[in-house]
Amino acid sequence: MAKQVLMYGNTAIGEAAIRAGCQCYFGYPITPQNELTEYMATHLGRRKGCAFVQAESEVSAINMVYGASAAGVRVMTSSSSPGISLKQEGISYLAACQLPAVIVNMSRGGPGLGSIIAAQSDYLQSTRGGGHGDYRTIVLAPASVQELADLTHEAFDLTEKYRIPVLILGDGMLGQMMEPVVFKHKAPKKPPVRKDALRGAKNRKSKIIKTFTSNPAELEEINWSLFRRYQMLESKEVRHETYMTDDANLVVCSFGISARIAKGAINAVRASGLKVGLFRPITAWPFPYEAVKKLTNNIDHFLVFEMNMGQMLEDIRFGVGERGDVSFYGRPGGVIPTPSEVARVITRHYYQKGL
Repeated sequence: MAKQVLMYGNTAIGEAAIRAGCQCYFGYPITPQNELTEYMATHLGRRKGCAFVQAESEVSAINMVYGASAAGVRVMTSSSSPGISLKQEGISYLAACQLPAVIVNMSRGGPGLGSIIAAQSDYLQSTRGGGHGDYRTIVLAPASVQELADLTHEAFDLTEKYRIPVLILGDGMLGQMMEPVVFKHKAPKKPPVRKDALRGAKNRKSKIIKTFTSNPAELEEINWSLFRRYQMLESKEVRHETYMTDDANLVVCSFGISARIAKGAINAVRASGLKVGLFRPITAWPFPYEAVKKLTNNIDHFLVFEMNMGQMLEDIRFGVGERGDVSFYGRPGGVIPTPSEVARVITRHYYQKGL
């Protein structure tokens, strides 16, 4: 039986990535994810056939990811909010060339340089592509250190399977907290190499990986091909969690660390007799719209709680449609609310709605 290890969230991502076969990591320091970069420098750089490079900038790092992915290796980069913004052009290039890569965003308060304190203000950037052009990334939103490890390993499998970038959307609080974690996989002895890797053309015709074409019809077909893949993802790779929703009159909708806070608040209000549940998307994209819609068969009231000004609110409203009432409570800028604060908001909302 695998043993538990007490680790920071950031270092758990690093260990999970190595066990998933990550061979190259390219990054640039930025708080609050520096422990991940440090872990990869210490542990990945010592593995045979693997490479760690601290690039001169975030722009350089994402283009190194582009090159390593073209060479057929499993590759990862990480950053936080403004650093991810600098990587967006490169992420769009990865999507256009159908190159797999894992990108970690341990988000912080914004806009601008903002604060190094945890926030969830990058949701729309993450789930709407973020860069230019018609593209998407799979977005995984973990809520614990164990999920950080599990979803990091899964991210490498998903990006290889669907040939689009996968973004792990965490935050500074998740990255800095310590929790017990069980690693369910061992690192492969021989790093895997994709069959379509660009590693010389002695026994095949030359291949060119490029994002530019002067032929509009060719570009349109590429985009339709990507769109069909995104449709497949929406039908096959949607994940969510529900908590105490079977008899609920009110459902709180949160993702990531906010869902952890909301779950504590729900336990408190349940003890006082309020019938409240939780809905948590695990894939922020593709978003579990059908799961939200299904909840409206028995539930009329939804309260969206996020550490931003209401970014997931749009997706919940789309899922609920005309079938329910949706309200919002948020704390933007890096202010981290306590479960007791959220419990007071839930209680007030519950009685205001006459539930």
